[in-house]
Amino acid sequence: MIGLGDMGCLYAISFAKAGYQVFGCDLPLQLDTLREKLAPYDIELMADGKEVSRQCDVIFYSVEAEKIADVVRLYGSSTKYGAIVSGQTSVKHPEIEAMEKYLPKDVHIIPCHSLHGPVIDTKGQKLIVIPHRTSDEAYQMMLDVLATLKSEIVEISDYHYHDKIVADTQVVTHFGFESMGTAWKEAGFFPWENDSYNGGIDNIKILTTLRIFSSKAHIYGGLAILNPYASAQVKQYAQSESELFKLMIKEEAAEFRARLYKARDFVFDKQNKQIMLSNEIIQEFSLAEGNNLRKPNSHLSLLSMVDAWCKLGINPYHNLICETPPFKLRLGIAELLFQNEELLEESIETALFDKSIRADDLEFHSAVREWSSLISYGDMNGYKQHFDATKLFFKDKLSHGKLQSTELIRRLDLA
Repeated sequence: MIGLGDMGCLYAISFAKAGYQVFGCDLPLQLDTLREKLAPYDIELMADGKEVSRQCDVIFYSVEAEKIADVVRLYGSSTKYGAIVSGQTSVKHPEIEAMEKYLPKDVHIIPCHSLHGPVIDTKGQKLIVIPHRTSDEAYQMMLDVLATLKSEIVEISDYHYHDKIVADTQVVTHFGFESMGTAWKEAGFFPWENDSYNGGIDNIKILTTLRIFSSKAHIYGGLAILNPYASAQVKQYAQSESELFKLMIKEEAAEFRARLYKARDFVFDKQNKQIMLSNEIIQEFSLAEGNNLRKPNSHLSLLSMVDAWCKLGINPYHNLICETPPFKLRLGIAELLFQNEELLEESIETALFDKSIRADDLEFHSAVREWSSLISYGDMNGYKQHFDATKLFFKDKLSHGKLQSTELIRRLDLA
């Protein structure tokens, strides 16, 4: 294991428990802490990635996507003859480009991608495997190693296809929730203290937003900025949101309604296997104190998502091959909204004519523009600063939100 951060340690410990001899390395300042953490599993820490590369038959690079090229450049030439090399990054373009450039021609390249975070057990989770450059024998060996994680292995032959799906299931999903969080921050209130966000769909919005902001900015920044397919999908979401917002301001009811019903009919046709979230369960997961009455909500974030799927010709149900819990939650609440005509009509009427929610929608509109610009400009530092500013606003609720969202995912059987 080259890189023993949260995911690197999760893999290292899992493989050690399965009986493999595991070697690993990380930054020197982390070694003392890692020795104490990994000593019970007989994982041997090495001085650097060169020592790991020289003697290991299977090598995982578990580093940030923005740093993968630099790390492979440092250690790739030391790779053992005939070894299998993999990377754990969520975007495969920079990873594979680095491996093709810096690894010897006699090694096998088999990237993987666990579709969950380090706090979730690997058992039963989806694990993408891409046989990019390998023999049948080496590929089977890699599958045998990964089988010890007890994940649900999904084989994808082309890393371009992987990154295109991930742009939808992760980048645009995170983008929507990040925009919600920033909008609430700029509006200056916590959503669970506002009756407009008191309901099952909004419970999921709030908890998933807190879950995302409880993590590290570089994870989402790397996904959004380094994935070559992300920019177009983010741009369409921002365009859909902007066009819908303009129709709301002008109260163009007929065009607004027709556009959304067209999107509904495209995305939620009868051939798709539905998520079918339990409305009873999601009603339980409120952070609000007391029994507050629910006020109608425009759900502009969800209207924009379904419209963007329609405009891009994306069937999100097909992308469940690379599903993550936040993506399934987002698709599930979009499904709840669009498959309930009474609720959809309430949302449309609120968006068009309820001025009490308009200020919140304006903040969301501004937040979408800000996040979209950062991603389109490739501004990693700006992305991290913007993320951390919103994270600071919610800091007192992040741990609780993460625990609650994990329990919600468990109860809904989405993990």
